Amino acid sequence: MFKRNTKALGGVALCGALLVSGCANHMSQRSEHEERIERKLLDHSLQIDVGEPKVLELPQRRVRIHEQRTFEVTEFEVTRRYDRYTPYQPWRELYEIPLGAVAVVAGAGANVANIFALGNLPDSMTHDWISYGVAGLNPFMNVQSHGRAQQNLAGIDEIQRDRRLEYTSLPWSERPVQVKAGKQTHEMTTDRNGVLRLNLLDSPFAEQDLSQVRTLRISIEDAQDDVHSDSSLAISSTLRGKLLEAHALIYDDLEDDEVSQWVHRVKRLSELGLEEEASELEQSLIELTRNDPELQQEFLKALTQDGGRLVADPGTR
Repeated sequence: MFKRNTKALGGVALCGALLVSGCANHMSQRSEHEERIERKLLDHSLQIDVGEPKVLELPQRRVRIHEQRTFEVTEFEVTRRYDRYTPYQPWRELYEIPLGAVAVVAGAGANVANIFALGNLPDSMTHDWISYGVAGLNPFMNVQSHGRAQQNLAGIDEIQRDRRLEYTSLPWSERPVQVKAGKQTHEMTTDRNGVLRLNLLDSPFAEQDLSQVRTLRISIEDAQDDVHSDSSLAISSTLRGKLLEAHALIYDDLEDDEVSQWVHRVKRLSELGLEEEASELEQSLIELTRNDPELQQEFLKALTQDGGRLVADPGTR
C-alpha cells in the first residue's frame, strides 16, 4: 500500500514539473538600445567681479556675479536584453490542439512539396507550420503569440563611448547677496543678469551714515553645495566726504523750494562730480512740473542760463 502511494505521489510530482516547465513557450530574445549620460560635478565656484577701479569714486557701481561649474561627462551605450515567452492559458488548448493537428499535416505536405519545388518554398510553410503544429498539439504549451508575449530582463550591457570635461558659467540670477557696510549688513538681490546694482545714495545705504565706512564687503553663498565667495570694494575718502551733502541735495523737500534753489541743487551735484545724479534730479524736476507748463519753462530757462546746462525742451520730443 505504501509503495503504491509513493508511486502515485511521484507521478503527480512529475506531471506537475512537466506542467510548470512546459507551460511557457519561449521566444527569441529582444534587445533595446539607448544612450545614457552621467554628469559628475568636479568643481563649483562663485565669482564676484566688482569692476574697475577697485576704489569707489562715484556712488554707483554694477557688480557682476557668476557661478561656474566643471563636470565630468561620461557617455554610455546601454543594451538591455529581454527573455520573451508566451504565458500558458489552458483554455486555449480547446482550439490550438485541432489547429495544431491541421498545421502538422499541412507542414508535412509542404515539406514533401518542397522536394519537388527544389527547396524554393518559404520557411513559413515548411518550418513554421510544423513548429506551430507541435506547440499546438502539446497540451502543456500554447503556440507563440507576439500579441500575448511577456518578457523578463535577462541582462544589461554597458559600453563607455566618451568621457570629457564640460564647463558652465551662468549669472547669479535673482539670488541673494549680503553687503556689509561698517557694522550693518544689508540683504540685496541681483537682477536676472546676475548684476548687483550698488548706489550709496539710494536704499538701503541712504539711511546709513557712510562717512566712516571705508570698505563694502560683498558675500554670496550657495548652501546646497556649501560654496561661498567674498570680495571687497573700497570707498574713497573723497566720495565719503560728498555723500552727506549729495544726499541732502537729492532727498530734501523739493516742492517748497524756488526755481533758483532747484537749479542750485542740480548745478551743485554736477560740481561734486556726480553728473549721473544731477541728470536724474534734473529729469525728476522736469516731470514734477509737467502739469505746470509755465513753471516748467521757467525751470528750463534757469537751467540753461544760470546752471549752464543743455536741456532739451520736453515739448519738442
